[in-house]
Amino acid sequence: MLKPIQPQSSDSYRGRFAPTPSGPLHFGSLVAALGSFLDARAHHGQWLVRIEDVDKTRAVPDADTQILKQLEAHNLHWDETVIYQSQRDDVYARVLADISAQTYQCDCSRKQIRAQGEYYTGYCRTRQPRPTPYAIRFKNDNAKTHLFDRRHQYVEAEVQFAQEDFILRRRDGLFAYQLAVVVDDLAQGITDIVRGSDLLIPSFWQATLWQTLGGRTPRWLHLPLVTDPNGRKLSKQNHAPAIDATHPIANLIAAAKVLSLSLGDANDYDSVDAVLTAAILQWQSQWQMIV
Repeated sequence: MLKPIQPQSSDSYRGRFAPTPSGPLHFGSLVAALGSFLDARAHHGQWLVRIEDVDKTRAVPDADTQILKQLEAHNLHWDETVIYQSQRDDVYARVLADISAQTYQCDCSRKQIRAQGEYYTGYCRTRQPRPTPYAIRFKNDNAKTHLFDRRHQYVEAEVQFAQEDFILRRRDGLFAYQLAVVVDDLAQGITDIVRGSDLLIPSFWQATLWQTLGGRTPRWLHLPLVTDPNGRKLSKQNHAPAIDATHPIANLIAAAKVLSLSLGDANDYDSVDAVLTAAILQWQSQWQMIV
């Protein structure tokens, strides 16, 4: 595993965009990609792209290729080789083995968990070993219940949620997102995580795992979500349409508006790079950190 890079100043900024290849990029995904890209460039940092296909059942063939082409069409160019979570099972397995003393087997079904209450109670902690198939849960004894987000400021978690023993490997044998995302962020030396606000709450579990694995927790910035006319998050599950990559200038201006940037009209720009330059300057005025 790559040695984690510890953030010391804005000069060491390393950010990432990590789409799930369950379909092409939709407008909400473009907003998240643009926000993370602008934050990296505004801080003269590195911007990486990671394909988060740890849940192999959700991956759609060739969606990763389409996503990368959509990013390139908007001149959102990454700085290092794209990595795929589906190719890193051996890494996740080693980490899971390293922290085995802080994990346990759980064969509870979702129905059984719901019957016990809103949150998992740790029922299997004292019932080891369990018959297969079983999940691997984390003994969440030192849960992070507060974090600082650059947009939301100081955020306090619902304590019962923050302290829940969350899953690191699923009953079907696939590694859980919570484990994979933290392992990969540490391995790639990620210092700053800029993503949609739907992932703010899971950040508490991830911050706890960062702490457990010995890494310095990143800086967080959770962006506004794009919603459909019914108020639901724009997502692939909700059949959000793919962005039309033949109109990158208009797309970027619309995405920047969601991020509270005012870039004017598409006719004001003669190139995609001109749009991005203007957006970076505005982002610097609003979000540049002083370290």
